[in-house]
Amino acid sequence: MILCFLPKTFTLRDPISNYVTGTMTIHSEEHIVDVHVRSGVYSSDTIFDYTHGYIATKLFSRNACFIMKIEKDVIPDLEEIGRLAFERQVTLDVYSPNNVWAQFQPGTSRLGHFRDWILYGKHIENLCTGLPLYELVATEHADGCASAGIPSILGLKICEELIATEY
Repeated sequence: MILCFLPKTFTLRDPISNYVTGTMTIHSEEHIVDVHVRSGVYSSDTIFDYTHGYIATKLFSRNACFIMKIEKDVIPDLEEIGRLAFERQVTLDVYSPNNVWAQFQPGTSRLGHFRDWILYGKHIENLCTGLPLYELVATEHADGCASAGIPSILGLKICEELIATEY
């Protein structure tokens, strides 16, 4: 018997207006979640690569890629994301306020090289090639952050780390 895992695509709606803001496709056989959000300055593409253990977000407003290691205590697993997406699609009452806050240091970007793409995998390579890469680190709540992730399921708040200067 041959099992076939077809990708499952979900429509993502704004929790307040109910307008479609994007799509999320779960590729169970590849352990990949592919998210496309089209919402003005909040537009982004995000890859959750559970095989390699990284999330990459391309923020169109910043023309850059932000990469974060998947921390199991912070990021839901593939099955949980699928369950939340299914519940959100079936009933409009389900809303997960889960947010992950992550910081990057401005001025520390680099372009990806061969060894980066081996570490991050081909899906993230396809998303981020030619863009500056920033490493994200999980943090507590911060202000002035860009929004990405999966609307109404798992928000990813990308924040600049403010460096104190002495006068």
